[in-house]
Amino acid sequence: MASKHSNPNLVKTRDAVRSQMVILQAATVEFAKHGFAGARIDQIALSAGANKRLIYYYYKSKDDLFLATLENAYADIRGAERELHLDQLDPAEAIRQLVSFTWHYYLSHPEFLSLLNSENQHDASHLKRSARIQEMNSPLVAMIQEVLERGRFAKLFRNGVDPIQLYISIAALCYFYLSNNPTLSTIFGQDLKSPKALAQRLSHMQELVLGYVLR
Repeated sequence: MASKHSNPNLVKTRDAVRSQMVILQAATVEFAKHGFAGARIDQIALSAGANKRLIYYYYKSKDDLFLATLENAYADIRGAERELHLDQLDPAEAIRQLVSFTWHYYLSHPEFLSLLNSENQHDASHLKRSARIQEMNSPLVAMIQEVLERGRFAKLFRNGVDPIQLYISIAALCYFYLSNNPTLSTIFGQDLKSPKALAQRLSHMQELVLGYVLR
């Protein structure tokens, strides 16, 4: 119960934020498991312990809820990337850390990859409506650009490395190995998700990316 000194509007705001986060967490699980088309609002409401009408009060439609789920997923990874403080690291070590972080984030957040798979199947139709997504991702580009500039200034990195292309390459190296791991493991007759294989993959990716940016 709120104390007599509490601001009722502030309490309501906090309750609303808490409710929305619980709904988004349940939506993340449902959309990641079944994709946008297969996900059910009834199941999200059940998992969140929320009234379905409340979900539609906060998010006017299933499309809007999926967009909010995507935006929340991107906000989480971008926030975690900021915590790397790459601007405080040696440029080469910063690149190593970015590859390592991306790899481990994808490993520990398979739902993120599943959400992106679903959105790509829908031609990014939800993200195209987002008023936040490009602004949310621009600090990442600026962070990588700063690392690259420091590396060039120190005569460690070569000229002409585009920060967006570099990040896409890092993401692709991590993503392809994980999303195709069952087929790759089968055709090559190896368990490519064993701890040893994962460690070898990370080392390979770090050396590959550094081999590109170093002079």
